[in-house]
Parts: sequence; C-alpha cells; structure tokens
Amino acid sequence: MSRRGPPRTNAQRLLEAAGVACRNLAYDLAGEEFSAEAVADRLGLPRGQVFKTLLVIGPVHGPAFALIPAGTVLSLKNLARRLGERRMEMAPLAEVQRMTGYRRGAVTVPGAKRPYPAAVDETALEWERMAVSGGAPGAQLLVETAAFLEFISARIAPLAVAESGGGNSE
Repeated sequence: MSRRGPPRTNAQRLLEAAGVACRNLAYDLAGEEFSAEAVADRLGLPRGQVFKTLLVIGPVHGPAFALIPAGTVLSLKNLARRLGERRMEMAPLAEVQRMTGYRRGAVTVPGAKRPYPAAVDETALEWERMAVSGGAPGAQLLVETAAFLEFISARIAPLAVAESGGGNSE
C-alpha cells in the first residue's frame, strides 16, 4: 500500500485548522544530524528560508521561542532587548522536551506544551513561504509566512547574525 505523503503532525493539524496554508516536507537524515542547515540542503531549499526553533529563557519573563534562519546564530542580546529582558540564555538541552513536548530537532511553536512567546528574525518577511519544524523528526512544514507569523503572535526583530563557527552568541 502506498502513502500519498508524509503523515500529518499535530503542528500541521493545528495550523490547517486555523486556516494557515502548509505542506509537510518529509526528509531523511542520517543518525543525529538534524540541523536546519542539513534540512535545507536535504530539501533543496535556500538556507535563509528554513528556520530553526530555539528555546530560550529570560530571568523576568521566562521561556520563549526564537526562530532564526539556517546558517545563522541567535543574538541573545537582540532577543533580550526585543522581549524586555536584561539577558537571555539557551534553555538546557535536557529540559527542552519537558518544557515544549517536542524532542531536540523537532521543536516547533504550534502545539507546544505551553504558549511561550515567539520572536522571529526579520528576514522571515522576505519569504512568501518559510519552512519550520513540523514537530516530529523528519517533518518540515512549508508555511505561508504572514499567516504563520500571525498564528504564533510573532514578535519580529533582527535576531540572527552570521554564523562564525558554532553555537549561539551574545
């Protein structure tokens, strides 16, 4: 029996129920390789169109999501400024699944355990459609950018800086 496409994820169901156009782009990557850069390359999409979802924590307002394009790193300083925090830090990897309900490599805003605020890098506005995690390993959602940003109540800001060799930066 052949399948007509990848299985729908909870995030996809939520978006579709809200009228956000999206398409599940399934991909297969070896082992633990699930970086946004590898996903973009595997799907043949420009890296700037594929957004990774990071979980961050501020001392005043707590957890938040930050979405930045593949090939960039997060400016924690810019994010803190946008979210009204003095500083921000990455959530401990061991806590990400407990806090979001999603495992590493599959974190997405729709369907997360809690409705944490979401900040999205301003370059998302350059794309009619952007790709975000589908909430399951091997699932990427190509979403209508404007509708997606509205659905997640995104705060738009310059969050990404050019990648300079690893990790997320201040």
